[in-house]
Amino acid sequence: MSDLKFPIGIQDFGEIRQNDYLYVDKTDLVYKLAADGKYYFLSRPRRFGKSLLMSTFEAYFQGKKELFDGLALSKLEEDWKTYPVFHLDLNAEKFDEKESVFNILNEVLCQWEQLYGSEDFEKTISARFRGVIRRAYEQTGKRVVILVDEYDKPLLQTIGNDVLQDEFRSMLKAFYGVLKSSDRYIRFAFITGVTKFGKLSVFSDLNNLTDISLLPQYATMCGITEKELHENFDSSVELLANVNSMSKAECYEKLRTDYDGYRFCPNATGVYNPFSLLSTLSSRHFGDYWFETGTPSFLVHQLQKAGYKLENFTEDELTADTLNSLDVMDKNPLPLLYQSGYLTIKDYDAEFGSYRLGFPNREVEKGFVNYLIPFYTPSNGESSDFFVSRFVRDVRAGKVEDFMQRLEAMLADVDYQIVGKAELYFQNALYLIFKMLGLYVEVERHTSNGRMDIVMQTKDYIYIFELKMDGNADDALKQIEEKGYARPFANDNRKLFEIGVNFSSEKRCIDGWKMKKS
Repeated sequence: MSDLKFPIGIQDFGEIRQNDYLYVDKTDLVYKLAADGKYYFLSRPRRFGKSLLMSTFEAYFQGKKELFDGLALSKLEEDWKTYPVFHLDLNAEKFDEKESVFNILNEVLCQWEQLYGSEDFEKTISARFRGVIRRAYEQTGKRVVILVDEYDKPLLQTIGNDVLQDEFRSMLKAFYGVLKSSDRYIRFAFITGVTKFGKLSVFSDLNNLTDISLLPQYATMCGITEKELHENFDSSVELLANVNSMSKAECYEKLRTDYDGYRFCPNATGVYNPFSLLSTLSSRHFGDYWFETGTPSFLVHQLQKAGYKLENFTEDELTADTLNSLDVMDKNPLPLLYQSGYLTIKDYDAEFGSYRLGFPNREVEKGFVNYLIPFYTPSNGESSDFFVSRFVRDVRAGKVEDFMQRLEAMLADVDYQIVGKAELYFQNALYLIFKMLGLYVEVERHTSNGRMDIVMQTKDYIYIFELKMDGNADDALKQIEEKGYARPFANDNRKLFEIGVNFSSEKRCIDGWKMKKS
């Protein structure tokens, strides 16, 4: 059936091509970028193939024609040339000390200086970089190519440490500023990262850098489209379906639900997460591969620092400038969540130029909510999956008493020095619980002015919750009746529970609940 070799974790273009690993051809876009412009920036989430893209550019500009045999670029390029290539990769380093950035820049500069020499008067990092670019041009007669992979890794790792972040930003800004002063020696420059740090960016002096992150013609440059999945992986999908006792159609649908959904431009073609997709096809097992490769602790830090109301993930609207900048992340963490890959573009209002975001797929939604739960609710050391599974079993079995007792106990056992305002805590904790439940049972939520009504449905039961802050459970239950929340289910044969719940901001716990069943 399928003997495909999946390049999981392999980021070297030459190794993939020489060892017959599967390669989804994106080289037409590589050629287009090289032919049409000079300075580019691309923001994409981690594990989306940015490093492979950089390696592809490197092979192209080094004139390794044989690696491109059979690919689109081999038909487009007629005049293969070789250029000096300076490739800086910040992805694999740990940046937790003041000298961290200097050490890696010094290391690569020493390597480049072995090739092209150095001058005694070049003392600073930026002066050495400027000198080696000039000498490479003078010695080869060719303008140089500069590739910077994961430029923002030092800045992301120091979120929350303003002193160290400012130190790194200052050094990187001086280093990258060389691109502008050395323009006459540069043929091409491509910079990637997860985020774009807006007006405080290390590229603020490089005003000719073209950001292609939201451009429709490059929306599919990283990631795998539905068309590419069918064209390149159909036999592997069939194997995956057989191993998991599914039809091929069911398998495609599950792949789509779990790993598709990323959109980096309004109305553009969406893409699958390539790491999760390839990992699933290779192992023939559906798993949370992308989420398990990294813990977004800096995201939680920003959510809590901003006092962000989690239900606003899919409600707040952002302009393109805000979406593409991290200047406001202390007040609004959504741009950071978008650029990091935990949210994606769901809707765009062309009249007002505003974007609405949402979780791209089930893997990310489940993984992110699962990860957040311990930060907002005390789960007594249990894993979030196991913790939530108890709620799910109670709901499916119609055990309202058990469900509510578990909810009461959970919301009562919390350190409020951590969670902050009681109302925000109550809203965020319940959002996470019902969001996680929504992955296993049908949950519909409506919110207004701090109050929340929820409808949950299983095969045998319907639950209608009215949740109040600083009211009482009787009034909450009465509101379900007065508002007629149960009317849509009048002819439903399932057992229906109406549940009124009150949360006390003074006591900081659930202060009573009432139930009516029919």
